[in-house]
Amino acid sequence: MYDVIIIGGGAAAMSAAIYSTRREMRTLIIAKDFGGQLLWASVIENYPGYQSIPASELIEKFTEQARHLGAEIKLAEVKEIKKADDTFEISTANEKFTAKTVVVAIGAAHRQLNVPGEKELNGRGVAYCANCDGPLFRAKTVAVVGGGNSALDAAVLLSKIATKVYIVHQFETFQAFEALQKKAAEAANIEEIFLARVEAVTGEKKVTGIKVRNLQDESTREIAVDGVFVEVGFEVKTDLVKDLVATNERHEIIVNEKMETSLPGMFSAGDCTDGPFKQVVIAAGNGSIAALSAYQYLQMKEASNKKMPE
Repeated sequence: MYDVIIIGGGAAAMSAAIYSTRREMRTLIIAKDFGGQLLWASVIENYPGYQSIPASELIEKFTEQARHLGAEIKLAEVKEIKKADDTFEISTANEKFTAKTVVVAIGAAHRQLNVPGEKELNGRGVAYCANCDGPLFRAKTVAVVGGGNSALDAAVLLSKIATKVYIVHQFETFQAFEALQKKAAEAANIEEIFLARVEAVTGEKKVTGIKVRNLQDESTREIAVDGVFVEVGFEVKTDLVKDLVATNERHEIIVNEKMETSLPGMFSAGDCTDGPFKQVVIAAGNGSIAALSAYQYLQMKEASNKKMPE
């Protein structure tokens, strides 16, 4: 019987494990891989304490710290979660575990373009986080793909770093806040390309350009760029808990300020929740809150049981 089982392997999960073990909670992390959104970044320059650190190194430090403090780690995919009375049963393909509380920190996945060159050049010019990787493209030419708030926010940020920024969007207008559209339009080094689709990312060892199709006349052209920022949203896959907790229209898990879900004893943290910002430092903060809330939940439950008459 574990005090807490943490599902996930990103910043939220590892932070939760660090805090739960420091509260002497018997802790198990179950993750199908480690890193979460950090896997999509090459270098992290916005995590407190590090001016610059390779994402892979930061992932390793998170994992080492959690293990050093006593968290057990199992590399597996959770297939099912059941609640029976006051405990949870967590099943993988080959094993079952029980816990008094659960922290769901399964993250979210960047939507991809699924075009030739995107996967091959990921981390070598293809990026999914302007806040993380933008400074690597100082005085270079970049393209942002997308037309929502995240795309225009990335483009405006990159316009202060890069020499030239293209925004490639497949519709006639952006779906972003008016204020962001205005900032993008006012930036002298941003060029907006509407009714166009990126069909390939080109380059061998690094990105050298993008192939763009005009959706009106079907013509194609290649634009020389040093980087491509894919900003077409996130996919949150919370099927694992959809019948257990409340979710919103984007399938994100709804939590309160204590990272409590609608199911007592189950907490959630990081990019899979309905929080407005998806950043590694925020996920880590969420994880610490979830662990402390799980600890408090168990303490209150224990105190309540002691008060019950025999």
